[in-house]
Amino acid sequence: MWPKLGPTNTGKRAEQAACRYLQKHKLKIIAKNYSCRFGEIDIVCLSDQHLVFVEVRYRRTAHYGSAAETVNFAKQQRIILTARHYLSCNAGAKQYSELPCRFDVIEASPGNSGELQLNWLPNAFQE
Repeated sequence: MWPKLGPTNTGKRAEQAACRYLQKHKLKIIAKNYSCRFGEIDIVCLSDQHLVFVEVRYRRTAHYGSAAETVNFAKQQRIILTARHYLSCNAGAKQYSELPCRFDVIEASPGNSGELQLNWLPNAFQE
């Protein structure tokens, strides 16, 4: 069983697990924790057909709702603005600017054996 971690460490652990999970599913990670004045995007990756912006959300319990439910409309708008900023300001993104964008959410929660359980929601919301 994992020791109790603070919110920052738990979030980083969830993001690392999400990166490994996405790489196993053939997505190429091109940026992590991109931030600007509008907000932050946890993971930017490339699939065969999309530039994917991923929000990773950890919830210890679903008692007050799922992790995906915490990505409300205001959070979605901040992610979209941050994605636009990423595309306009990041030289590495220019080569991907012709690809359609997709916004995914990965829910993370503690599993029975202490490992993180991940639930990937592709195209969780749209611009």
